[in-house]
Amino acid sequence: MIYTKNNFPNTIKSILMIFLLSFLLSACGSAMTGLMDADASKERRDERINKGKVTGKVQDSFKLLSGTDMSTGAQIGVNALLWRASLNTISFMPLDNADPFGGVITTQWYIDPSNPNERFKITVYVLDTRLRADGIKVTVFRQIKENGDWINTTVNRDTEEKIENQILTSARKMRQRSVEDK
Repeated sequence: MIYTKNNFPNTIKSILMIFLLSFLLSACGSAMTGLMDADASKERRDERINKGKVTGKVQDSFKLLSGTDMSTGAQIGVNALLWRASLNTISFMPLDNADPFGGVITTQWYIDPSNPNERFKITVYVLDTRLRADGIKVTVFRQIKENGDWINTTVNRDTEEKIENQILTSARKMRQRSVEDK
């Protein structure tokens, strides 16, 4: 290309833009290398496993239920008694997800065999690391089958409160048993 007086400033602008974009993109890449390094990620995972900590899978929730010792070495982000009581209380429903670090338990849709046109789903939020009445929140979803389609309906708040109270009662009983055993 022959540079003339008319297109020379545009060429300089283009070259400067390329250098500027190259600099910005290289800066972004260097900040992300630690996060995207597969070997470092594998090493962090191996360290967690070697320390005996849970990995965050649903199966780890059941590891916390085994044994009677409250200090099993497994570290979760919520109150272990509320967590165990929640799992026990809704154990009749199939689990969809259980996150002991975030404190969220979600069930799959459950259809009572005696009423096949109604189904329920429960989400339990364990909100605190202490055993407190405001450390648990339950949300119940209900659907009714009409003309072959599932339609969302309201759930009485009393239903959610009854489940919360059952979880709290169960957690308190577990706490009392652990104190009596010492």
